[in-house]
Amino acid sequence: MSQAPSERPTRSPLPTDLRPQPPAGLYVHLPFCVAHCPYCDFVVFAGAQARGPRARTERLYAAVDRELELRADALDQGLGSDRPELRTLYFGGGTPSLVPGEWLERLMATVRRRYGLAPDAEITLEANPGPDERGDLAAFAAGGVNRVSFGAQSLDGGELRRLGRRHFPEDVAAAVAGARAAGIGSVNLDLLYDVPGQSIAAWEATLRAALALGPDHLSLYALTLDDPDSEGLTGETGDHLPTPSGARRWRERARLEQDDDRAADQYRFASDLLAAAGWHGYEISNWARAGHESRHNLTYWERHPYEAVGPGAHAFDGAARRWNAAGLEPYIAALLPPAGGSATVPPGDRELISPETAAAERTILALRLDRGVPVAWSEEPAFTDAFAWARSSELLEAVELDGEARLRLSLRGRLLSNELFARLV
Repeated sequence: MSQAPSERPTRSPLPTDLRPQPPAGLYVHLPFCVAHCPYCDFVVFAGAQARGPRARTERLYAAVDRELELRADALDQGLGSDRPELRTLYFGGGTPSLVPGEWLERLMATVRRRYGLAPDAEITLEANPGPDERGDLAAFAAGGVNRVSFGAQSLDGGELRRLGRRHFPEDVAAAVAGARAAGIGSVNLDLLYDVPGQSIAAWEATLRAALALGPDHLSLYALTLDDPDSEGLTGETGDHLPTPSGARRWRERARLEQDDDRAADQYRFASDLLAAAGWHGYEISNWARAGHESRHNLTYWERHPYEAVGPGAHAFDGAARRWNAAGLEPYIAALLPPAGGSATVPPGDRELISPETAAAERTILALRLDRGVPVAWSEEPAFTDAFAWARSSELLEAVELDGEARLRLSLRGRLLSNELFARLV
């Protein structure tokens, strides 16, 4: 399990050990969706590839199962088979709730056999709230899922239509109730702000309606409309897919209806409302009731190693980052070759992490969290100018936690965090 805050040692941001380490968590990317939302740039395969006689789902699930085996083989060879059990397992997508119960059981069995799962491991599954997309929540719970994350995005019917979502506000309530009835102990709702044309009043209504449903965790994200093609992320070994032309046109129109000042006001309102309701804003975009912080995402933010499988998935072992290419057919072809062929890891790429990059990453990730960083980190020569600028710009506040002087982002700092992070790289 993750250390309690009072047990976490102070670390220098300058790493002293960049050797590969065993994973604390595992991410499994299941990329199928019934439809492709125009704002989404995750690796997603929709329509006929996800349902019907030409669906590629069974082949993909089998390929993911095979990749789990190959990655475990590599870990056994490099780090030994007596590795610590995984603390977290996360099924992301896509819409993983579309996976049939028997396939989830098969994948879970492979994970338990090859990686091990701690008795109290957090096991998360992402789901859409619609009645034909939320899947068999009782079967998921029986298979070990103890946390579900619903892609609600909004509780305003007009906004859901503008976003290309297939569900209705009442479906979110039914999904949360279904998860509770199934015995799933922790429920997250993803919500978007800075939606095209979204007023402060509409955002307030969505937040209050979400709180009334009694979730345990809220992830609040500003709608970002990136262009993976222009960023060079969609090549042969790229971890993104090319943006469909219809989605590109939608994004161009949507950007005209976004407003940075309104988004900042929406974030401030959410921060104040949730703090008054007793929620813990433990990360820039994430709030939780006590004890329901996402342990898997904390694996990322606390920079622990993690394994990952599936098209476009990223892994990190403490010394290098590795990613699979996004393409579906090359992924399946590598892992499920014709009879007589040998399975190989899917196409992708990797990069070694330099000590300087590791230090910047560790500092940036720690600043995302409400604990911030020890003051000593701000005095590292590589970071003094950035921290001095942040202090003079009122982006940081001094706090004492567990008897240690620390610096964390102020509310203003959360709003302008990317400007500080750019100076730390």
